[in-house]
Formats: sequence, structure tokens, C-alpha cells
Amino acid sequence: MTYVNTGSFVTQPGRRDDVVAILTRHSPQLAASGCRSYEVGVDDAQPDTVFVAEIWDSAEAHKQSLHLESTREAIAEAMPLLTGKMTQQHFTSVGSPLRD
Repeated sequence: MTYVNTGSFVTQPGRRDDVVAILTRHSPQLAASGCRSYEVGVDDAQPDTVFVAEIWDSAEAHKQSLHLESTREAIAEAMPLLTGKMTQQHFTSVGSPLRD
């Protein structure tokens, strides 16, 4: 079983691409801390929103990643570009038709 965290962030008008650039910077520390997938996406119908889907080894691995220096720096850089409106969902994955 894995831990999945998904969410969205509303950016200041016109700042979506800046937030995408911050969130998609190469970060070997994430993989080393138990992140299996970190996908950042956009929807042109929502031009000031960034979507994120993360898959982790565990909820604890995700929690610990928030203490990484690279994570803290990215959060500090992105925060002024966000409105504060966000969504978050998280769950424990119990299976997939793509895996045995």
C-alpha cells in the first residue's frame, strides 16, 4: 500500500507558470525520501490553478519530506505567488489494475 496526496493551488493572476517552474525543479531528495511519483499539472480552463498528485511509500515519508531543505525552500519561494485557496485530498491506496 502507498500514500497518495493530491491537491490544487490557486496562484496570483498570471503566476501559474512561475509556480509550475518551482514545483517541477529536479529534486533527487524527494525520491530518496520515499516519493514514488510527483506530478504537476495545469488545465487551461483554470489558468491560475496548479494541480499536484503525489505517491509516497507512506504518510510518514510524506510528512518527513516537508522537513527537507529543498522542500522548505520551494514552499517559501512559492507561497508569495499563491492566493491561499487550495484543495487537498489524501488516501491510502489499496490497489491498482496496473499492478499485480
